[in-house]
Order: sequence, then C-alpha cells, then structure tokens
Amino acid sequence: MTQSDTSPAPSYKRVLLKVSGEALMGSGSYGVDPATVDAIAADVAAVARTGVEVCLVIGGGNIFRGVAAAARGMDRAQGDYAGMLATVINALLMQNSLERHGVPTRVMTAIHMSSIAEPYIRRRAVRHMEKGRVVIFAAGTGNPFFTTDTGAALRAAEMECNALFKGTQVDGVYSADPRKVPDAKRYDTLTYRDVLANDLNVMDAAAISLARENRLPIVVFNIHGKDPFTRVMRGEGRFTTIVAAD
Repeated sequence: MTQSDTSPAPSYKRVLLKVSGEALMGSGSYGVDPATVDAIAADVAAVARTGVEVCLVIGGGNIFRGVAAAARGMDRAQGDYAGMLATVINALLMQNSLERHGVPTRVMTAIHMSSIAEPYIRRRAVRHMEKGRVVIFAAGTGNPFFTTDTGAALRAAEMECNALFKGTQVDGVYSADPRKVPDAKRYDTLTYRDVLANDLNVMDAAAISLARENRLPIVVFNIHGKDPFTRVMRGEGRFTTIVAAD
C-alpha cells in the first residue's frame, strides 16, 4: 500500500506524538532552534483544534543522551537521569510555543518537580485531554535504562490512544539509514514482528513489544516540512504504519 494525498483520513480520537530531541535542533548540531520548535507547535496546535485529543513525549538527545555519556565512562543511571531532565527542558519550551498558539497545555513529569510541572497522574492526564488541553509527558518513565520511546509507548497505552505517531528525520521506516545508505528499502507497512525480526531501527524492542501487547498502531513520518503532523493525521503524504499481523 502506498499513501497518497487522496487516501481516506483515518479516524482518531486520541493520539500520542513522540518527537525526538534531535528534531528540535533544526539545522544545528546541538541545543534548540526556536523556529523549529514553533513550527512543530503550530502543527500540533492545528491538529488539536480539529478536536483530536493530543499528548506528546519529547526526547532529550539534543541536550544530553545517557547512553553516550555512559560510553564515555559516566555511570549509566546518572546519565539517564540527566537525560530525563533534558526532556523536561524541551517539554517546557514546547509548552511555551503551544500556548503562544493559543492551545492550553500541561507538562506532567515522572519525576516530582512541582515548582515547574505537575506530577504524572494517569486520571488527571486523561481529564486534561478531555478538556482539550495538550499534555506533554516529560522525564520518561522516571526510571533509568528506559528510553523515551518506551516511555512514549507506555504513556500511549495508559492513555488508551488510538495510535502512536513518531516524528523522525525521514519519511518512514527504512531497511537502513537512508541518509547513509541511498538504496535502503522503504516500507509502507510493517508488523511488529517484522520490526523485531529484522532489527529495524524504529523504536527499541521494549517499546515495540509494549505496542504489540496493546495492539497500538505506530505511524512513523518526517516531522519536518509543511504541516507534517496535520497531513499524516489525514492519511496524506509518505509514512510507515506498524500494526499487528492479520
């Protein structure tokens, strides 16, 4: 199946969007590009205004990555905690941009820091979304050794989302990084089993397994460009859908 601009729009009541920290860098190699954050926020705001309940998980790799720090000799758990704090910084920046676009937003953290964000409470998060607020989940799961991809799959399952959208730097899932391997094969649809069996670099195995157990579809698309989240929500453009086998 190949997606096109004439594809029927899928029907979603509640979705989670996972954005990598690297996506916030824009053309830079580190940190945050305000224009990129604003563009993503405007796109999320447009989707939220259609009545879809939206929640987000944002990575922290643009600021700090625990695995890389561990490779340089830092304690892995300490590195992961530092990475969780980086996700909080990104969440606050995204909250600011979303609210400048007129969308009420709440940041909820897995690590208690009540001065700047609400603690994560599942029922409260659901209630926020039912009231039309965008909820940004920060600090991962609150535990080291779990990636933000796993955190995203966990929160999507807890929120009973209809789908998990992963905004990346490329327009779907490939057999290898297309930026390094020009002839890498691109997939329109995959099963969870395909991803695990072929060790495809989409999300870590724990996240894929969690999505499979909860029959949570994953939609992978390029977060950059003209309103990409809005378009993929309508079933337009190029993306890869990961679902259970028939």
